Amino acid sequence: MANTKSAKKMVRKIATRTEVNKARRSRMRTYVRKVEEAIEAGDKAAAAEALKAAQPEIMRAAGKGVIHKNTSSRKVSRLSARVKAMA
Repeated sequence: MANTKSAKKMVRKIATRTEVNKARRSRMRTYVRKVEEAIEAGDKAAAAEALKAAQPEIMRAAGKGVIHKNTSSRKVSRLSARVKAMA
C-alpha cells in the first residue's frame, strides 16, 4: 500500500479518474449498442440516425484518452460501413 503522502494522493486521484473513464466508456458503448440494435432490426433510417449520434461520442472518448484515436476511427468506420451496406 502507498506509504507516502504523495503516493496516497495519487491513489485517490487514480480512483477518481477510473470512475470518470468508466462512465465515459459506458456512455460510448451505449451509443454503439443503439447503432448495432438498429442494424440488427434492419431499420436503415434509425441506424443512420443512431450512427450520427454515436460518432461524436466515440470521438469524444478518444479525445479524453479513454480509447485510442485509431480505435475510435476504426469503430466509426466499421459502423458506417455496416449502415451503408444495409439494403
